[in-house]
Amino acid sequence: MIETDILIIGAGPTGLFTVFEAGLLKLRCHLIDSLPQAGGQLTEIYPKKPIYDIPGFPSVLAGELVDNLMEQIKPFKPGFTLGERAETIEKQEDGRFLLTTSRGTKHLTPVIAIAGGLGCFEPRKPPIGNITDFEDKGVEYIIREPELYRDKRIVIAGGGDSALDWTIFLADVAKEVTMVHRRKGFRGALDSVEKVEQLAKDGRIKLVTEAQVVGLNGNGHLNEVTIQHKRDGAYQQEADHFIPLFGLSPKLGPIADWNLGIERNAIQVDTFDYSTNVPGIFAIGDINTYPGKLKLILCGFHEATLMVQSAHKIIHPDKKVQFKYTTVNGVNGF
Repeated sequence: MIETDILIIGAGPTGLFTVFEAGLLKLRCHLIDSLPQAGGQLTEIYPKKPIYDIPGFPSVLAGELVDNLMEQIKPFKPGFTLGERAETIEKQEDGRFLLTTSRGTKHLTPVIAIAGGLGCFEPRKPPIGNITDFEDKGVEYIIREPELYRDKRIVIAGGGDSALDWTIFLADVAKEVTMVHRRKGFRGALDSVEKVEQLAKDGRIKLVTEAQVVGLNGNGHLNEVTIQHKRDGAYQQEADHFIPLFGLSPKLGPIADWNLGIERNAIQVDTFDYSTNVPGIFAIGDINTYPGKLKLILCGFHEATLMVQSAHKIIHPDKKVQFKYTTVNGVNGF
């Protein structure tokens, strides 16, 4: 039996930062994650992807951000249950929750913070009939090692932040980069859109809008894609790799059966402290929803900071939270 003050479901960036904020209030944390290592999507999906919106870092690789967060929380000695999925919860007579994982590990806690990112997820695949024939043979849905694309011909499909960011990054790595998007406009950050458009103007990438990749060809490995353009019709283009970046299809998994308020695969919360409809259970980061929600790492950090204030009141109802600045006391002063 593992006992802790706050049980955090999800060891991604938001879950890890929660440990730091809780530690400042002298609260102990334990994290559960179905992945075999901490870091969530940053570690599992794009460890080498640069992130541009972390305060104080003009650019930081996702994997480096995780390393920094792990170093930041080291003084607070959090516990980890990795490679196990949170399955069931039972309310105990003393008000605490008994949570059991997929491997039967039991955890006892007065507060649960769900920081599961997108929950259980899988990449969204484009409707190309033979796409599975080329998976791991030129078709990748996740970029784990950019060096794989060194001096290769790459076709990226998508119009969101991931497609834009990887197009920018691989422009300095690949022999040839083509970005294909079915619309003229993009869903990503304006700065990234401007960078991609400038790369296209400079002839460093090929940008094809109002088009889709509709076919794949090759003999044992991809060597050609078929692009269907709205005006110009279909044409073939040589390619060593096709990377469709259409996001992830999220599923809450067992958490969906915990009687929480759910809206479109996300957990409804009160923005006062990101509490759910079940007292003692909070949801922070990409897994929650509320009016004006933005799925950004820095927003998850903010939500975690406010959440631990209310968690402290539940854990120590007779104690008043003494908010202090780390610049005055430092980490060891708390």
